[in-house]
Amino acid sequence: MIKPELLVTPTSVENVEEVIDAGADAVMIGEERYGLRLAGEFDRTAVHEAVKLAHERGVKVYVAMNALFHNDTLPELPDYLAFLDKIGADAVVFGDPAVLMNAKQYAPKVELHWNTETTATNWYTANYWGRKGSARAVLARELNMDSVIEIKENAEVAIEVQVHGMTCMFQSKRTLVGNYMEFQGKDLGVEGRSKDRTLVLHDPERDVKYPIWEDWNGTHIMSPKDMCIIDELDELIDAEIDSFKIDGVLKDGAYIRDMTGLYRQAIDQYAAKPEEYIEEKEAWRDRALALQPDNRELDTGFFFKETVY
Repeated sequence: MIKPELLVTPTSVENVEEVIDAGADAVMIGEERYGLRLAGEFDRTAVHEAVKLAHERGVKVYVAMNALFHNDTLPELPDYLAFLDKIGADAVVFGDPAVLMNAKQYAPKVELHWNTETTATNWYTANYWGRKGSARAVLARELNMDSVIEIKENAEVAIEVQVHGMTCMFQSKRTLVGNYMEFQGKDLGVEGRSKDRTLVLHDPERDVKYPIWEDWNGTHIMSPKDMCIIDELDELIDAEIDSFKIDGVLKDGAYIRDMTGLYRQAIDQYAAKPEEYIEEKEAWRDRALALQPDNRELDTGFFFKETVY
């Protein structure tokens, strides 16, 4: 049995060390200017420190460059990619072809992981980007289990799937909330506050709240529940999915550390004693639920089509 990589998005350099101790095989980090919806802000110094720390422990570091780039940002890409190449980052996560084209020239030693958040929905497209130079495709969160497995069966690249955490429902490059408040003649200090501000959209009909924030990349509206398939990992492991991702956005470091440890145990148990994992499926979900904040329920996302937004 081939164990999948356990990929985690930590909040800080200190949290990188914590999730490595908890069992992460790889971490994804970056800074808001270049990456979307990261658990923490890592400037160049922090990225360098994280790479050194992780490599000392045999763990990989992927740097997010999957933002929506406009013309004014393009001149910055060569320098940033050359920096990542120099410090030995293991991969760059990208969605924009501008990153791929610059990476081939300025970061030739860095692997490329294609991640457009929503359009990785079939194996043909995944293979298209593989032939352009990507080593991995990060699948859209809106796929069900059968679609994920079918893509893996036909993929020429490694496949990454999110197994836990919040998911994005909507993004606009515009700061919609800040613009609306300004139009109303109000100043709530929304723009530029990033993820530190607790703003929600409340749907009284469904009685759910959608976290929302605005940053360099615009407006982000997130799911009202956290995806969790710790009790369904066996199907993905049997399908030989290459990487399982725990997304730590809007979570604190302790939560990310503890959830990493829980998934590490579940993966290891299924690899060593699959019958015991299957017998304890309900218990694994109960353990995950015990770590959840009171205001965040768990569901299985779109894996079994039970989430409807």
